[in-house]
Amino acid sequence: MPKKLDHTAALEHLARADRRLARIIVRAGECCLQQETTQSIFEALLESIIYQQLNGKVAATITARVKALFPENVKRLRTRRGLVAGFPSPQQILAAPEELLRSAGLSRAKMLAIRDLAAKTIDGTVPTVKQAHRMSDEELIERLDTVRGIGRWTVEMLLIFRLARPDVLAVDDYGIRKGFAKVHKLAELPKPKELLAYGERWRPYRSVACWYLWRAAEMKDLPLASDAAKKTAVPSAKKGSVAKKTSPRQSRKPAAQGRKKSSSRLRENSR
Repeated sequence: MPKKLDHTAALEHLARADRRLARIIVRAGECCLQQETTQSIFEALLESIIYQQLNGKVAATITARVKALFPENVKRLRTRRGLVAGFPSPQQILAAPEELLRSAGLSRAKMLAIRDLAAKTIDGTVPTVKQAHRMSDEELIERLDTVRGIGRWTVEMLLIFRLARPDVLAVDDYGIRKGFAKVHKLAELPKPKELLAYGERWRPYRSVACWYLWRAAEMKDLPLASDAAKKTAVPSAKKGSVAKKTSPRQSRKPAAQGRKKSSSRLRENSR
């Protein structure tokens, strides 16, 4: 069974292993990465599918509508935000007409993904929470990646926030890559392979390193090197002269390679 997260040991290790990250740790303060309440892997992934590529408020509204489609489902879940309505079961999702699910505001792609998730939960592809705790990170990623609409990034967020796995490095996450670029004063975001190689020094607490890189990405007084260059690239023009233009290379914004999915809602919940 994978080890649980030890915040004290994680901070001591990261501060010794990475001098630059140590500065962010001092600025951001105590790590507030906390395990979210997880009734089932099915429910966690169902919520993740709904929230994908949507504004948080819009996603929350659609989530409430999906739950309201099943008035016979009266169970409530206890979370850090209090009691909330429970999700429908996999059987209820599969029994519901497609048109009914779409009426809650789900796109066709998300409706099909949710139905596939329900089917794979019933056939055992999607494990229970108890079974998931016995599986390695890569085993879970490989298993859940077979579900429509679920990719590696989504499973990594599940591992970090729902299962409290201590050593997950989501190299495709835009916020993590942006935070790394700001910490290291890079002009462009690092490639996932570069971030993965550098992150070896953070083992076995890469999940906590991710949390601090998200904090770095949010620090407004810690600009990207390319942003700082833009502010100083154009000198004040003398009267009658034309200011020197910034080169295309200087003015180009960093490209968000890989999946640019937002994990802001999860990160907010972890504070």
